[in-house]
Amino acid sequence: MSLRVQLLVLQVAIVLLVVASAGAVASTLQHRQLRDAYLDRMTAVAFSVARLPAIIDAFDDDDPAATIQPIAEVIREASDVTYVVVTDDEGVRYSHPDPTRIGERVSTDPSVPLSGEVWTGTQTGTLGESWRVKVPVFGPEGDVVGTASVGILESDLADDLADDLGWLLAALSVAAALGVVCAAFVTRAVRRRIFRLEPEEIGRLLETRDAMLHGISEGVVALDRDGAVVLVNDEAQRLLGIAAADAVGRPAHDVLDPQLLALVPDTAETADDADAPAAGPEEGGALVLAGERVLLARADRARVDGRAVGTVLLLRDHTELHALLRDLDGARGLTDALRAQSHEFANKLHVVSGLLELGQADEAVAFIERAGHGGLLTASGVAPGVHSPEVAALLLVKATTTRERGSRLEVSPSAHLAAPAGPDDAALHGDALTVLGNLVDNAVDAVGPGGRVRVLVTDRAPDGTGPTPGDRVVVVVEDDGPGIPAGSRADVFAAGYTTKAGPPGRGIGLALVRRVAARRGGTVEVTTSVLGGARVAVALPAQPVDAAAGARARTPETAS
Repeated sequence: MSLRVQLLVLQVAIVLLVVASAGAVASTLQHRQLRDAYLDRMTAVAFSVARLPAIIDAFDDDDPAATIQPIAEVIREASDVTYVVVTDDEGVRYSHPDPTRIGERVSTDPSVPLSGEVWTGTQTGTLGESWRVKVPVFGPEGDVVGTASVGILESDLADDLADDLGWLLAALSVAAALGVVCAAFVTRAVRRRIFRLEPEEIGRLLETRDAMLHGISEGVVALDRDGAVVLVNDEAQRLLGIAAADAVGRPAHDVLDPQLLALVPDTAETADDADAPAAGPEEGGALVLAGERVLLARADRARVDGRAVGTVLLLRDHTELHALLRDLDGARGLTDALRAQSHEFANKLHVVSGLLELGQADEAVAFIERAGHGGLLTASGVAPGVHSPEVAALLLVKATTTRERGSRLEVSPSAHLAAPAGPDDAALHGDALTVLGNLVDNAVDAVGPGGRVRVLVTDRAPDGTGPTPGDRVVVVVEDDGPGIPAGSRADVFAAGYTTKAGPPGRGIGLALVRRVAARRGGTVEVTTSVLGGARVAVALPAQPVDAAAGARARTPETAS
């Protein structure tokens, strides 16, 4: 059975049930009111007859029926009851609609009214089953001298009720017909609202939607017209570090990073603008920083029947790609450095070979001594105190690539970093690697050719006698570039802030440095270097704080 038929049948059944119930209640009330009305009428007639002086005086006549019968018949016809019967104290009739019954004893028990009480009920008499009232007739001296009985046939009551129920049934039939028509209209409206789909089709669509949204490798965040989050798929939860239960229903500005919010169009203002372009500064999306992840984000308006009903954010994780591209740049620089050093080494070999061929062995030895090691490409040659393989390798690559760019990278002789002793140390060194790489890249870009960059990475106290307080790793990068003005030292850590020309996606490095420090409850200090440029010092505690607590890195704007 199709959904349309099911809805129609169910609604018609409900309508008919309600109408039938209402009809039953109405007929019951009508029947009760009819009987109460007749009871009031019969009671009034019976008391009127019992208290009529002509009736009471007639009881002393030789032929009471001659006086009572005409009076009773007039009252019966005037009051529209079935009968008015008057009896003596023995139950002998003085009046009856059938005159042949006068003088006979009544067929029902008259003891109750003869005892002075009023009796009401249904009994079967000579005329049939009737609804009746019996009252006592008191004589002049207050004694009971007879009874007055007034009744109406149950069949007459039923006929009167049937006459009244005709209108009721007509009204109920009209109500039922209107209910059926309205049910058909509601069924059609519901079908139209659900695009004329059957429940099985809706179920399959929901299953497909959930499988697609929660199975794709892109993050999807849906916002309604009011800017509230209505959907966050599994990948978006992973990329943004949020739970759907905590995000759905909340305003977007409470859930999303400012850079993501900047991509969201104002759907309330452009709801009727069907030709408005999609949001986002670039056709393929924009690189943004969400937490500590680099994301490629794009916002598109969601439309139904040409109306903007919300916004859909599509997110791709570019963190790994960003890191790979940075590592690739380092590898290319190292390759170029190796090529240059290989060429330089070959030239030196040619000089040594020429001197030996000329028999000038002493000059060849002196040349070798003057040349030294020729640029040893080992970690110990750059940072002998750094025993963390990843950090030492990064320093080696950065030193080589900086030299090839015409600048000089110096690692402080007091640099010291022990090899990681466990997962916690490895995580700490990984964060130090992120901080160091971004700070060095920014410093090298700032100084340009001929510039000088100095690096210190250490887990030792300044006096070198023990570990830093709190087992922190301190990373200090300073340069002789133009420096950072005191008024801009807070702005440089904002995501998207950059003074460099180039492709979109810049302004991420320093923001990432601050967020890494914030997650660990560390500090970021910006001052002026003794070299004349900027000095950035980052302290990373060994144990991170709860990221959900909203800890942020402190960036005091002090100058040396």
